[in-house]
Amino acid sequence: MQGTVRSISYHFLRAARLSGSVRMSIHTISPPSAALLQPLNIPQRLMLGPGPSNVPPRVQAAGGQQVIGHMHPETFQIMDDIKLGIQYAFQTKNTLTLAVSGSGHCAMETAIFNVVEKGDIVLVASNGIWGERAADIAQRIGAVVHLLTKPPGEGFNLKEIEQGLAKYKPSLFFITHGESSSGVVQPLDGIGDLCHRYSCLLLVDSVASLGGAPIYMDKQGIDILYSGSQKVLNAPPGTAPISFSEAASKKIFSRKTKPPSLYVDLTWLSNYWGCDGKPRIYHHTGPVTNFYSLREGLAILAEKGLERSWEIHRENALRLYKGLEDLGLKLFVKDPTLRLPTVTTISVPEGYDWKDITSYVMKNHSIEITGGLGPSTGKVLRIGLMGYNSTKTNVDRVLNALRDALQHCPKNKM
Repeated sequence: MQGTVRSISYHFLRAARLSGSVRMSIHTISPPSAALLQPLNIPQRLMLGPGPSNVPPRVQAAGGQQVIGHMHPETFQIMDDIKLGIQYAFQTKNTLTLAVSGSGHCAMETAIFNVVEKGDIVLVASNGIWGERAADIAQRIGAVVHLLTKPPGEGFNLKEIEQGLAKYKPSLFFITHGESSSGVVQPLDGIGDLCHRYSCLLLVDSVASLGGAPIYMDKQGIDILYSGSQKVLNAPPGTAPISFSEAASKKIFSRKTKPPSLYVDLTWLSNYWGCDGKPRIYHHTGPVTNFYSLREGLAILAEKGLERSWEIHRENALRLYKGLEDLGLKLFVKDPTLRLPTVTTISVPEGYDWKDITSYVMKNHSIEITGGLGPSTGKVLRIGLMGYNSTKTNVDRVLNALRDALQHCPKNKM
């Protein structure tokens, strides 16, 4: 009997092998692309657009370390370090503080998806693209969205905001601290108090401003604050700091329906980031090497100190403003108190095509500057001085490149 079984097993195995060889013979393998057989070549560029910014050697070295498991205790320790770094950068003591595995856009969705339910009223201050995006996201999940709108280059005052809160009675108010599409830094003092007076949570986007302009989450009464890794923190894009007040957390964990995205569901993320006091369980595979980089970016900011970082960005922005005006260029944001120190907007000089200028600067000086975005498209040039890139040397380099471009780019004299 045993011999018979062995004989049958042999014949089945032989038939399977023959069948496999037949299948292999009737399928051909497409050759790999020739491009993949060439070495990777990354050009050396000075990234002086609105982001991402250049990554300093220390952060590059951190990101190049070997991968370890996303559930290893050493990774959890790095994540704990990141939480402490975010709490310092945000100036908050919030327990629910973490970094979303994604860009600043992902943090925006995390905030709105977790705090807003279908039928909730959301008020959005829009003076650039980020207000437009927040409104779009909230509308997609069934919120009733109302807009406070200003032209690019302008900010909002407390009276305008209070009128909107009184009229629409929202549960959430969104405003951008650093509007990178128009170069505006929004004053935040008093907005949190207004929102809370009207039983409304305050959500602030600080992707382009964190570390470059003063912000105090707890003292300014901000309920939800998020940022990005690729601006002043000088880490690669892909992780986004975010924090929630006790009031925001209460709303999140008492909602009637599940958030529309499991990936950014804070019930899961709060556990993965050790915010709920329970043993951590698997939710998703965190971007471990990005955690290394973000940790080092936050460590550099902590070593430098927030006040010194704010001062450096202000000093270099002022140096840039003077140099631009000496070239005969006009700053797009007229009110000096509303100029974002990290991203400067310049009115496109009369007679020039902005694309000619940005292309010339890239081709001849290997420097990235960009045109406008969203409502500012065609109206501005944008220069970013963020973190590692905010230096006097870089200010002088970009001014020299612009001077050269204005001399050589075609100008329409009509």
